[in-house]
Amino acid sequence: MNGAIRVGVATITEYQEVEDPRTHFTDYQEVVVLENQPCKLSFETVTTAIQTEIAATISQAVKLFISPDVTINPGSKITVTQNGTTTEYASSGVPAVYATHQEIMLGLFESWA
Repeated sequence: MNGAIRVGVATITEYQEVEDPRTHFTDYQEVVVLENQPCKLSFETVTTAIQTEIAATISQAVKLFISPDVTINPGSKITVTQNGTTTEYASSGVPAVYATHQEIMLGLFESWA
């Protein structure tokens, strides 16, 4: 691959109130608010200082790098395809926004809160 950096793509989904035009009942549904947004994931293995008798606790920190021009609300589902793998994440906080990009810490998406 000649050392090329592979860029992923993200789809941002929110759980929003949607009114049925026929019945006028309101229900919550997944709504895609942004598709095919170029992005990059960064993974970091984090070992905590607390060690049990069995083993040290190890977790993985996942950070999303994406354009500063997009808005991703906390709790949004972020589906990222990068390096041939698609994974669903949840934004887990307020992004760090810079002139060239923003960084958002992610956790695995489990369900809508």
